[in-house]
Amino acid sequence: MKKIVVLGAGGKMGTRCSNNLRGAPYEISHVEVSEAGQARLREVGIECRPAAEVVPEADVVILAIPDHVIGRATRALEAQFKPGAILIALDAAAPFAGELPARADLTIFVAHPCHPPIFNDETDLEAKRDHFGGVKAKQGIVCALLRGPDAHYALAEDVAKRMYAPVMRSHRATVEQMAILEPVLSETICATCLTVIREATDEAVRRGVPKEVAHDFILGHLNVELAILFDQMPGVRMSDAANRAVEIAKKEIFAPDWKKVFEREAIEKSIRMITHVDA
Repeated sequence: MKKIVVLGAGGKMGTRCSNNLRGAPYEISHVEVSEAGQARLREVGIECRPAAEVVPEADVVILAIPDHVIGRATRALEAQFKPGAILIALDAAAPFAGELPARADLTIFVAHPCHPPIFNDETDLEAKRDHFGGVKAKQGIVCALLRGPDAHYALAEDVAKRMYAPVMRSHRATVEQMAILEPVLSETICATCLTVIREATDEAVRRGVPKEVAHDFILGHLNVELAILFDQMPGVRMSDAANRAVEIAKKEIFAPDWKKVFEREAIEKSIRMITHVDA
């Protein structure tokens, strides 16, 4: 039986992963240094063990720790990792930035959730309300093998599917492609635009539109406009007036060269900010 260690098992993602790995056909050990995290795990019947006790025997080590400490933590444990072990990072930032150990015998694998899609076939109420994923709602995941034999991919992907379950699709990409997806696409672009939409909605309320009216209106329009733009309504397109409004507004709201955020230099800068909080 393969041995799996979850580092940072009592953190936000560590707790999710630990819960979902219950019943997996692996021997699971949990490592958590904070007392609060240990207490959180004890509440759900999970006991922690010292890293020095379990890491040397682990076939797979899940790095459920913050991006800005992954480098420091894995360097401290580098000599303890089992030869040929698989390190699974939950985000592309640290692997992209070269923060993980340089030991050639270690496999570096990255697995990140897509989160449940807006357009889905969920009918269960709890699943419909599982916006983050990993509880009831089905989601896709994206995986990448940064370094190591391709034979390790299947095991690492299986662990990823179980810790992010229920998973409906698993996509294989490169680490650089994952860095384009996040932080660039999902945070630099999507989170920014959505934050502006929320701020604009608040501005409409400030100018006298009742809050309930503004929220119903914008959330409904987000639903139909996303459905049109992401090909969920074949043959339907936005009106000529809406397209004209978009054409004019993009020139007023966005810098003409906004797509420069996809350039490698911009990605590297963004990831440095993630992996080095004092950068």
